Amino acid sequence: MLNELTSHLKSGSALSEAQVTLAVSALTEEAVPVQVKAEFLTALAHKGETADEIAAFACNLREKSIPVPLDAETRQRDILDVCGTGGDRLNTFNISTTVALILAASGVTVAKHGNRAITSQSGSADALEALGIPIDLSPAEAAASLRNHHFAFFFALKYHPAFKHIGPARKLCAERGQRTIFNFLGPLLNPARPSVQLIGVPQAKLCEPVARVLQALGVRRGMVVSGRVGDAMLDELSILGENTVAEFYHDRGFSKSVTSPSEFPLQRASLSDLQGGDREANAEIVRSLLLGKDRGPKRDAVLLNSAAALFVAGRCRSLLEGWDMAGDVIDSGRAAAKLKALVG
Repeated sequence: MLNELTSHLKSGSALSEAQVTLAVSALTEEAVPVQVKAEFLTALAHKGETADEIAAFACNLREKSIPVPLDAETRQRDILDVCGTGGDRLNTFNISTTVALILAASGVTVAKHGNRAITSQSGSADALEALGIPIDLSPAEAAASLRNHHFAFFFALKYHPAFKHIGPARKLCAERGQRTIFNFLGPLLNPARPSVQLIGVPQAKLCEPVARVLQALGVRRGMVVSGRVGDAMLDELSILGENTVAEFYHDRGFSKSVTSPSEFPLQRASLSDLQGGDREANAEIVRSLLLGKDRGPKRDAVLLNSAAALFVAGRCRSLLEGWDMAGDVIDSGRAAAKLKALVG
C-alpha cells in the first residue's frame, strides 16, 4: 500500500484524508521496511505537503498519542509551546529551548514538546538533558511540573509510541539530507494540547499553511515564522534578515507580513555567531544565556524570539515591549532561578 501511495505522490497528486490514514497505519507498522517508508516520506516532501495533508497526518497521529492528565486549574491557563521545526540545516544553538525556559520564568505555562536531534547536532531533548532537566517525566509527573513550575518537557518518543517505528525512516532521510513531514508535525502533536503556539519553519512558503493547520487543530493564538539568513531560511525569527510571519488570534483574525528586525537594538552579527555544537556545547550556551553571562548576538536572537512568544501569549502589546520584558527576566535572575528549580 505504501508503494502505491508513493507512486501516487510521484505523479504530483495530493493525498486524501483516507489515504493519509492508510499511510499513517503503514508508517507505524513495524513490518513495513524502513526503505519503503523513507521513499514515501521523500516523495511527499518532493511533491510538497499541503495544509490538508499536514492536518490529516496530525489528526491521525494525535489519536495515537498518550494523554496528559491535566487538572482543572492548569486547563484554565493558556499553555504555550514554542518550537523550531528543524530542517533548516543551519546548525544554530537551541534557540526555542532557551526561549521556552525564559517564558516559563516569566510566568507563562510552557509545555515543551520535542525530541532528540534528527537534522541537527542537538535537539531540545538533548540540550535539556545535558542541562540536567528531566526529559522522561511520566504523564502525571509532567502534569504536576506544569502546575508547579510552569514548565514540563514532553518527550515525543514517550508520548507517541508509534514514532518508534517511524524514527529509523526519518533518520535515513536525514542522512540523505532530506527533511520530512515530521519536521512540521512535531509541534502539532503536543500531547498537552497547547492553546498558544509559536512555530518556526525552514521555508517562508510554509508559514501560512502551518498556521492554518494550527487553527484547524483548535489553537487560539498562533504565530508561524521563518527568518532569512543570506540565501537560506531559518526556522526561527532571524536577527540577520527579514522575517515572514503568519499569525492569528481568536479575537483578531488571520494576517501575514514580512518584517525587518532593524527596529530592535541588534548587534552586528553573522550566522556563525548563532551556531551551536553538540549537546554539551549547546547546554553551556543555554546556561550562559539564562545566567546573563552571554550578552552577544545569541542573546539578541533569544530576546527577539522570546518577544514573539510573549506577544502571542498575550503578555505584551508589542515585540519591542516583549524584547524588554525578556531581557528583564534574564537580568533580574528569574531565568537563572527557573533553571535551578527545574534542575533541582
